[in-house]
Amino acid sequence: MSRRSDPAGGASAPGLAVEDRLFRALAVLRGVTLANAVVLNLYRADNFQRPVAGVVCVVVMVAWTAVAVWAYAAPRRRTVGLLVADLAVAVALLAVTPLVKGDGFNATVPGFWVAGALLAWAVRYRWVGGLLAAVVLSATDLLVREEITQANYGNVFLIVIGGPIVGFMCGSLQEMAAERDRAERTAAAAAERARLARAVHDGVLQVLSLVQRRGAELGGEAAELGRLAGEQESRLRTLIRTQERTAERPGEVGGDAVLDLAAELGRLESRAAVTVAAPATPVELPADVVRELCAVVGACLDNVAVHVGPQAPAWVLLEAFADRVELSVRDEGPGIPAGRLEQAAAEGRLGVSESIRGRVADLGGTATLSTGSFGTEWEIVVPLGRR
Repeated sequence: MSRRSDPAGGASAPGLAVEDRLFRALAVLRGVTLANAVVLNLYRADNFQRPVAGVVCVVVMVAWTAVAVWAYAAPRRRTVGLLVADLAVAVALLAVTPLVKGDGFNATVPGFWVAGALLAWAVRYRWVGGLLAAVVLSATDLLVREEITQANYGNVFLIVIGGPIVGFMCGSLQEMAAERDRAERTAAAAAERARLARAVHDGVLQVLSLVQRRGAELGGEAAELGRLAGEQESRLRTLIRTQERTAERPGEVGGDAVLDLAAELGRLESRAAVTVAAPATPVELPADVVRELCAVVGACLDNVAVHVGPQAPAWVLLEAFADRVELSVRDEGPGIPAGRLEQAAAEGRLGVSESIRGRVADLGGTATLSTGSFGTEWEIVVPLGRR
């Protein structure tokens, strides 16, 4: 019997927390039903044909209640064996009732005490477990009786519908707890992104703005550097605005918006000497995927401009398949010297490791680098529908 949250098999923290609280509540219920069963059996002591056997049954209920409360308190002990033993004890006490009280009895020895086993199955295995335990207990209760009265039928009916309903509610509570936990994590992540955006605004953007102004004043190569700084400033400001909107509406992260990857990549041809080859038909993907892939290609082209030259030609090729998209970014520069990327990462320059490989890894894809005297080529493959 499978469960969405199984402590033995990797339970989610919210689901396990709900289960723990339910079993603590069930421990209290077991004590109440035990007290009720003991009092009623003492009150009806004259109905026992075998009083000694009746005392033994009561002692068994007291002892098993103590064992069950202790065992269910720890998630690691909530095994199938414990659940089966719990149900078996309840069934056994129902089955021996005719031997203890004799034929024609009205109330079973355990009475409502069997609800402890029923609800344990419902909490642990949801509505399926509640239904299974209810059927077993109800069938046993009916089989040991000589005749079925309206009161007996009413009790059995409540057990049969109560077990699945309680199990369904337990499952719903766990799903709600998991959803709340995801929402809280999303909100926390959005708040952290907003904090980082403010830090970038207060530092990096101010520097880029200064570089842009000074470059324009100095002219020459400095003017080109200022232009590049201005482009990066504009991109960062757009990213910051997006993050601020995300922080204000964390529940809208992701969404169902789509963009045409081919069209977005086509905008990169505005850069000097960049050629983009893409399918004639739209390549529609989730907007966040398109933005990340465009950022990856932009980072590749930035490297070409910096290390090969601002006028160096570069080619971007997009291929779309049913299960994946493939991107290729190529230049004809001198290539990347062996060990240069590792050295850059060690120096804290994370353009390749984060802007390219990190983004692609977050999308569930791969980024393969080929470099040499022929130039440099990035091959990026991102699967669809498995992020």
